[in-house]
Amino acid sequence: MFDSHVAVWDDQPVTSDISPLTTDGHSSSGEHGRPALPASHPLSDGRTSDSALILAAEGRPVPHTPVWFMRQAGRSLPEYRALREGHTMLETCFNPDLTVEITLQPVRRHGVDAAIFFSDIVVPIKAIGIDVEIAPGVGPVIAEPFRTSKDVDRLRNLEPDDVAPVIAAVAALASELGSTPLIGFVGAPFTVASYLVEGRPSRDHVHTKALMLSDPTTWNRLLDRIASICGDFLSMQVQAGASAVQLFDSWAGALSARDYERSVLPHSRKVFDAVAQYETPRIHFGVGTSELLALMQSAGANVMGVDFRLPLSTAIKRLNHPTPLQGNLDPAALFADWHAVSESVLRVLGDAQGLPGHIFNLGHGVPPDTDPDVLTRVVDLVHRETAR
Repeated sequence: MFDSHVAVWDDQPVTSDISPLTTDGHSSSGEHGRPALPASHPLSDGRTSDSALILAAEGRPVPHTPVWFMRQAGRSLPEYRALREGHTMLETCFNPDLTVEITLQPVRRHGVDAAIFFSDIVVPIKAIGIDVEIAPGVGPVIAEPFRTSKDVDRLRNLEPDDVAPVIAAVAALASELGSTPLIGFVGAPFTVASYLVEGRPSRDHVHTKALMLSDPTTWNRLLDRIASICGDFLSMQVQAGASAVQLFDSWAGALSARDYERSVLPHSRKVFDAVAQYETPRIHFGVGTSELLALMQSAGANVMGVDFRLPLSTAIKRLNHPTPLQGNLDPAALFADWHAVSESVLRVLGDAQGLPGHIFNLGHGVPPDTDPDVLTRVVDLVHRETAR
């Protein structure tokens, strides 16, 4: 059996910057006098405050290592594909009934310890009127890419009415999930900007980097506007009932440490600052970001997601200070025979020994053609091996 928590670092106890809960399960205002969450919030009324995910994110003892999967909502489930039939991705995201059902499907099937809200990182910019569609097999496609200072003016503030159906789904899910935490999320400013500037997914981000290097004034205006929009959207999700949040910076791995620190980090920090007052767990994840982990941590996360390229035992040594980690099974391992899958899972759990806290996840998203039964078996294996 694996010890599912070891909250020490250099023989010193780990301290969390998430405000502790009072003994009656209600959120305190924090040592800095930050406002508490609404009394009806799942963390305030005690529904999710002692869940395995929240305990692990705070570096506290857990009954077992919690598990959830990025892109678990839909993707590989036949019931998801049946429900999505006749609906585009963005239509689905703005339909509360569909969003609730899709978010709940993997919780029912796999027994994961958290639900990830079914949405997309372009939802907030779609909501403010940007002409974006998610093309099947391609990804987000922007009708008029952003290339000039004038283009930035097209990004207006996000108002609650813009995303009312989306936030209604968050509230419904928080009620439906009971003691299972809901994770809200947004895309990080750099990743959202890369879609706006390139006009579609890109491997080299040529236009994005060119704008960043040649016109830093416009670049910073663009990312500042995106950070405000995404920060407001994330804050709305928390207020509606999300018990944790994750900032996805899918394309940050395309950047050098110098460019990230100078041109991206301040804007990611602004997003986290928008929700820091609520003191929920804040997870930061990027792909190919092994060389950026310490910088990304300094944006304001108190849980760091690690992709599959770096062992967790190595990742923790690259951080500025100890923090719980999330990850990091290679999604490709899910297609091996069960012996190899189980060995890979156990290897991740072994790498997690001695961490301040561990949330088991993949090192990227669930591939669409994954056998759902394998995911269920992975959850069962992690729970069984780390049970206390």
